[in-house]
Amino acid sequence: MLERGLNRNFWLFAFGRFVSQLGWAVQEVALPLYVLDKTHSGSMMTLFVLADVIPSLIIMPFAGVVGDRYNRKGLMVGFDLARGLLLFGVIAFNFLGIYQLLTVQVVMAVMGAFFGAATSAMFPDLVEPDELERANSTVSSFTVVARLVGPALGGVIYALGGIKLAILINAVSFFGSGLFEVLIRYEWKTRELESVGQVIEDIKEGLVFLRSSRYLVVLMSFALFMNALGQPFNAVVMPYAFREVLKFTSEQFGLLESAFMGGMLFGNLIVAIKLGRRAGRYLFKAMAVNGLLMLIFVWVVSPLAGVSRDSAFVTLAVTAVFLGASSAIINVPLNSKIQRAVPTELRGRVFSALALLVNASAPLGLVVVGPLVDRYSAWGVSLGIWVAQAVVVVHYYVRHREVLLGGEREEAKTVTELP
Repeated sequence: MLERGLNRNFWLFAFGRFVSQLGWAVQEVALPLYVLDKTHSGSMMTLFVLADVIPSLIIMPFAGVVGDRYNRKGLMVGFDLARGLLLFGVIAFNFLGIYQLLTVQVVMAVMGAFFGAATSAMFPDLVEPDELERANSTVSSFTVVARLVGPALGGVIYALGGIKLAILINAVSFFGSGLFEVLIRYEWKTRELESVGQVIEDIKEGLVFLRSSRYLVVLMSFALFMNALGQPFNAVVMPYAFREVLKFTSEQFGLLESAFMGGMLFGNLIVAIKLGRRAGRYLFKAMAVNGLLMLIFVWVVSPLAGVSRDSAFVTLAVTAVFLGASSAIINVPLNSKIQRAVPTELRGRVFSALALLVNASAPLGLVVVGPLVDRYSAWGVSLGIWVAQAVVVVHYYVRHREVLLGGEREEAKTVTELP
């Protein structure tokens, strides 16, 4: 069906993603800065995150079915171009009010769900199964470079040209990505949907496959709990603490994100060059490192630290590097295991079901954390999140470490458990 290995198709896919992610990273830094500068509210920050999460949750099951039933390449190219057109429209009609941008966030989330379902299902078909760690590390490294350069660039761009210039750069990047993607040779032949009933049946088939595998159930539930706690910390608490508590400039805000991505790049290189498939064995050690680094963040933003803004920035920048490295050592092997465990004909709906179940936990944490940071100290909220994460990690280490640290035998068993 396809050329195999890290060939032309793979590199077109990787470069296309790099271009769009570079533009997205610029806007991703500029948008929270704009919202905080306009509203000074953690609750409004939470509302923007929810505007991205909730529409995705609603659309994901249907997007997964569409990704399995229709041309994945066509979906990928079409939704990249559509998002570019939408952002050009935002600039042309000056839709820069808070609630106008909130509406745009919802529409982007819907289109992103269809785009994500198609690309996540398509990607493993571009390489041999044994090369997935290398392929994932390569794509992740491109992502890291984009997010390493993009946030620092985003902080500067926001300071120079505001939110309008950041959105313009992101719009151009979506068109650039589409130009690479249209050159990919990919054929996906399957029976198209003939009725609404088939959509429901396809969704059920994906859920049945998930339930049939203890390996995926354990992995999914672990990700669900960690995401419910981790996303509010990353998306709300940290930006709020950086901007409102420590009073970092927009340039410093972007550089901290770049420090994290630089650490991820280093971690990806470790996985690609040194660890390979063995990276999964270090899951809980990497989790322990993450926990220690989070405690450093709690200390820096607390009154106990008593450090200057510049000292706090340097400390958090170094912390972010190591946090990024440990995150890469966790994420790359887990993604590769899941990709090997799901057959291509079910991949769109299964991946969408996984994403749905994992992301469904995020609004719960976001709804709680947003008002908390407006009412209580950022360091106190962060410490509460750390305690909850520690309880989850200890539970899964005691009860399920043989599954989470398992290798090829668990993956092979999952592949045979077709519904």
